[in-house]
Amino acid sequence: MALKNINPTKTQAWKKLSDAYNSTSTIEMKSLFRQDNNRKEKYTITYNNFTLDFSKNRITDEIFQYLIDLANETDLADGIQKMFSGDKINETENRAVLHTALRSFSGKEILLDGTNVMLEVKETLEKMKNFTNDVVSGKFKGYTGKSITDIVNIGIGGSDLGPRMVVDALQYYKNHLKTHFISNIDGDHVMETIKNLDPETTLFIIVSKTFTTQETLTNALTVKKWFLQSAKESDIKHNFVAVSTNLSKVYEFGIDKDNVFTMWDWVGGRYSLSSAIGLSIMVAVGAKHFREMLEGMHSVDEYFRTSPLEENISVILGLLGIWYANFMGAQTEAILPYDQNLQYLASYLQQASMESNGKMVDRSGKKVTYSTGSILWGGAGTNSQHSFFQLLHQGTHLIPCDFIIAANPTHHLGHHHDLLVANVLAQCEALMRGKSADVVREELAGQPPEKIEQLTPFKVFTGNRPSTMIMIDKLTPYNLGRIIALYEHKIFVQGYIWNIFSFDQFGVELGKQLAKAIEPEITGHEKPEKHDASTNNLLLKFKSWKTY
Repeated sequence: MALKNINPTKTQAWKKLSDAYNSTSTIEMKSLFRQDNNRKEKYTITYNNFTLDFSKNRITDEIFQYLIDLANETDLADGIQKMFSGDKINETENRAVLHTALRSFSGKEILLDGTNVMLEVKETLEKMKNFTNDVVSGKFKGYTGKSITDIVNIGIGGSDLGPRMVVDALQYYKNHLKTHFISNIDGDHVMETIKNLDPETTLFIIVSKTFTTQETLTNALTVKKWFLQSAKESDIKHNFVAVSTNLSKVYEFGIDKDNVFTMWDWVGGRYSLSSAIGLSIMVAVGAKHFREMLEGMHSVDEYFRTSPLEENISVILGLLGIWYANFMGAQTEAILPYDQNLQYLASYLQQASMESNGKMVDRSGKKVTYSTGSILWGGAGTNSQHSFFQLLHQGTHLIPCDFIIAANPTHHLGHHHDLLVANVLAQCEALMRGKSADVVREELAGQPPEKIEQLTPFKVFTGNRPSTMIMIDKLTPYNLGRIIALYEHKIFVQGYIWNIFSFDQFGVELGKQLAKAIEPEITGHEKPEKHDASTNNLLLKFKSWKTY
């Protein structure tokens, strides 16, 4: 069954939210805390050693209720049920959306066109587990009989960002194998990665659903050429495996049929790290830790599916984003994990959100009249404090921030972690409290009066800048899985309420099509004349400067 087609701006809740913004746009969060001693408890949700504190957001009880009303009026609960039931809610591609099936441990059947997809999912996971155990134990050998020491994941987009983010996040749990990633078609990326590798002990995992993705296939062929400088064509089967559906292309490359791992069209690339696309993750951290990550994701899937909307962390995160984007005029959101191991989280969520919800037409094909798809960006604290936090505190843009912190570190340097936690709590407090002109003048007391008046405007912090805190007990595979799933479902919530299709990504195609047309004009002798004047001129300039 199709998702309901409800224009959110036509709901009563949307109108009430617009009115509420007009009457409360200047409200200060500090005053909300003074007026309500229970605010922190009211706007804090704790779920199994996982806390969401959204009390430092510019919402009142009335606004929060209207946001929940918006979810109800658009029938979000129906959309959630349809996603989990295997309905083909990716209507433009006539596909179901079943990434949740990849990490289901409920024991229940999940039917797609009458077939239980869980049988194939379990079979693939078992194959991944057996392969991983063979590689990690040294049983799986390279072409000269030596055990594997290095893993190279060759993919792009969802075939790179997810595995790269998770392997980096879980490096505390990594085994002895070194893991590398090649994604960019820029030759520096592939050459700088392979130049110090030993072809005898390196395993290459080529990840491409179609096995025709230009960047991935170009990099794979370059790696193959490098490999064959010391090996034979028949050796490829010992050092290359693939995650793909295009078996003929995989076999043509030289990969053995036993080293091909299945993927399905009902899993979007940006939601696929829990599938065989996560093979590099499993090999890097072991099958046990990979399963723990899946169990964390499954726990959130069940929580998201069954929790009341007003107590549902993913729903609340999504609704807060809608409040800021559609009523308060915020265009971006910052993801700020205070954990160096989560340094790639913002990039991962950037793709997941912006590729999903960067749409300008609604589910009926009509152009939307409201903002969709917030711009996500961010970085790891405390480095970010010395980078872009100036703009967060004193800039002219309203930028809601999500802070993420673990109460316990994976290392033994307790003093370091105390300072890290002190910083993240201080940043949230500073964004809300700010610093008034009177306080600045007090701090400058003792200086000449004219100097005080000169400096005061520059040292004032307006405050009243929203932030949300996510706190976990420790960054474990299980908790990482929960973080990923919570944000996946936040993205679904927003796309559903915005009345758009979140699971296609036609926007990535046009540039690729044009690149295929331009490439022969660069590599051949054809004179570029079929583009705009600027592109034609740049092509000519490039060819005149080209020396290789």
